Formats: sequence, structure tokens, C-alpha cells
Amino acid sequence: MINFITRHFTSLWAFITSPFRALWRIICRIFPPREFTVMDTPRGNVYTFRQSSFWRFTKFCGKVGLIVWATWSTYVFVYHRPLLQKRTQELSEARALHDRQMTDLQTYLKKYNELARDLNVIDDKILNTKNLSDEKKEELINSRLKTWGELDFLRTRITEMFTNEDYTAEYTKLSELSAEFELTRAENESLKKSNAQLIESMQEIVTADVKLFDVVSKLASDNIDELRDNMKNISSTIASLGLTQNKLVQSANKFSNPLVGSVFSPIEFDKDMDPKYQKLADDLELWNGLTKLNKILPLGAPVEKMRITSNFGTREDPFTGEQKRHRGIDFAGKIGTELMAVAPGRVVSAGERVGYGTTVEIDHGLGFTTLYAHLSQISVARGDWVRPGTVIGLAGSTGRSTGPHLHYEIRYKGVPFDPVKFVKE
Repeated sequence: MINFITRHFTSLWAFITSPFRALWRIICRIFPPREFTVMDTPRGNVYTFRQSSFWRFTKFCGKVGLIVWATWSTYVFVYHRPLLQKRTQELSEARALHDRQMTDLQTYLKKYNELARDLNVIDDKILNTKNLSDEKKEELINSRLKTWGELDFLRTRITEMFTNEDYTAEYTKLSELSAEFELTRAENESLKKSNAQLIESMQEIVTADVKLFDVVSKLASDNIDELRDNMKNISSTIASLGLTQNKLVQSANKFSNPLVGSVFSPIEFDKDMDPKYQKLADDLELWNGLTKLNKILPLGAPVEKMRITSNFGTREDPFTGEQKRHRGIDFAGKIGTELMAVAPGRVVSAGERVGYGTTVEIDHGLGFTTLYAHLSQISVARGDWVRPGTVIGLAGSTGRSTGPHLHYEIRYKGVPFDPVKFVKE
């Protein structure tokens, strides 16, 4: 045996563990290691993950265990539940019968004591009353016989209750009425306690509702005022485009993209409710719309150090010297200056454009787009989503340009307008 071990195995431990290693080789053959790749589309990152044989085997065992457990639970639920329900029903019936019998026993004993007392009174009258007429004596004797008969009947029933396993009470109406009365009285007391607790809880809820309403209302009002202040500088520009703040807010609530969030669903309360709740719901809708609007609109400068060298409007053409309309504003900058997106949006154009040279155009939603012209280099591609601060390219002097600078336009539905107040918001 020792020769066999030393000939085929390096050690005794290798001999002992050889069956387990063989089993593990089989498992590795069935569940070989696997690699898979995941691409983070918005950032363009690629991640590679590796699943070992042990992890795949463990996951397989977990799934098998879960299936076995689910199968067994289903079997127990389907097969044993009717039996359990039947046993529960039988137990409830047995308890109800026992309670009824005990109620009947109490009724019988109470009635028995009353009849025994009546019998003693009748015997006392017969024995101790003097000058008792024959008619009165006969009436007392008949009453005694009747009382004795009732006592004998109750004695028989009580004896049968203790000796007969299949006994069923005959005084069912009396016992059931007594039981129902006690049950109703107990339930009434319980309901009174529950009602008092419910009233107390409702009062606490009302108090909490008032506090929460006041806090949320103040928070909504403060934030609405702050957001409106942020947009005061561009109110005249918005009006020149034929827009109003309320119209933009409504459009913003209906607008959605991956960077600004989903559509906001208005909250509507029943007209019979306190109007303050509907007002709060309207304020929350306005708050959400203004918040999204402040994100969507291209507010801010596209360069870190802002110095405007040429404004929007009619100016002298640097090439011909004639008066010509300038469709944007120019920012001074050296070649290679980083140019940033001012609001979240999607790149709709990135490449050469006649007169503009190398350009990037970003759609921010609600009809607003921004255009960057005369770039020396582009850092994004058509279809990319960009966030505020994302570098979209570098300043240059491509196209119809007299020197390094950024020509910047903001357009509404494709028509450029003076962006200076948006830049200096």
C-alpha cells in the first residue's frame, strides 16, 4: 500500500485529497471560467469581469437549492394546506362546542340552585304555616311536585353532561343568547378603547399634517422665489422670443432626457378637500418646472475667463469693412483654450461648417441650442450627451476668422438671438 502511494502520489496528503481534486476537475470542466465585457455608454468606459469556476458552481448550486426549496414549499402548500384548514375548522368547532357546554352548565347550575331554594320555601310553608286551607295546601303540594320534577330533570341533564361524550345541550337558545351577550359586551368595550386610540392617533396625524404642510409650503415658496430671482436677468430676452416664464415652466415639466430627469405628473386633489392642498401641489409643480428650466436653459459662460470682444448685432465686417449682422458674441482666447458646455444636452453637430470652420452644436431641449465656432479641436462626437462643464473642444481660428477666438451663439428654434444676458446671468 505504501509503495503504491509513493509510486503514484507525491505525498499521503495528495493521496487523501485526490478524489476531491478529481471531482473539482470535473466541476471546472462543466463550469469553466468565463469573462464578459460591459460598456458604460455615456462615459465610453469598458469593464471586463471574470467569473471563476467556483463562483459559477456556487451560483448553480444556489439556483438548484432555490428550485428545490420552491418545489417543496409549493408541494407543502398545495397538499398540506387543505388538511391544516380542516384540522383548524375541527378545532374551532370543538372549542365552540366546549364553550357552549360550559355556558349551559352554568345555566343549569344557576337554575338548579333557584329551584332548590324554591323547594325549601314551599316545604317551610307547608310545615310551619298554621290554619292552612285545603285548597292552599293542595296548591303548595302541586307546586312542590312541579319544582321537584324540574330539579330531577336538571339533575339528569347535568349527570348526562359529565358522563356522555356526545352530549348536546338542549337549552341552546338560552346559552347562546347568554354567550352572545357576553361577547357583544366584550367587543363593545374593545371598540370603545380602539375608538379612543383612533381619535388620539387621528389628532396626532392632523397635528403632524399641519406641521409638514407648513414646512413644505415654506420650502416650496422660498425655492420658487430664489429660482425666479435667478431668471430675472433673462426675462426680457425670453419675452423677445415670444415666450413667458409660465409657458417655459409647463414645457419643462413635460420635457425629459437622461440628464434632466423624467416628465413631472401634476397632482390633482378632489374639489371637496381643503384648497390649500391643491395650492401646495401647484407650488410643487412650479418648483419642479423652475428647477428643470434652470438646468435646461444654457445659462453661463462657455469659457472660464470671460472677455467679450464682439457683441451680437450689426458691426463692421473685419474682412470687407461693410456693416454686417453678427449672429453671436466673440470671446477672446488663445488657441487651445478649453470650451465648456453650459447646460446638459446632446451634440447634434460636430464638424466643419461653411464660414464657421470647425463647430460643435448642442441641443439642450425646449428649442434651445448652442453653437461653438472656429474651434481648433473637437472633444465630442455627434450623439454624445454632455453635462455642464464638459469640455466640448478647444478654441482656434478655423473658418472665416481673423484670429484665435470663440464665436458663440444661442439659438431658439434655429434662430440666433442676443445671448449676452444668458452669458451674464
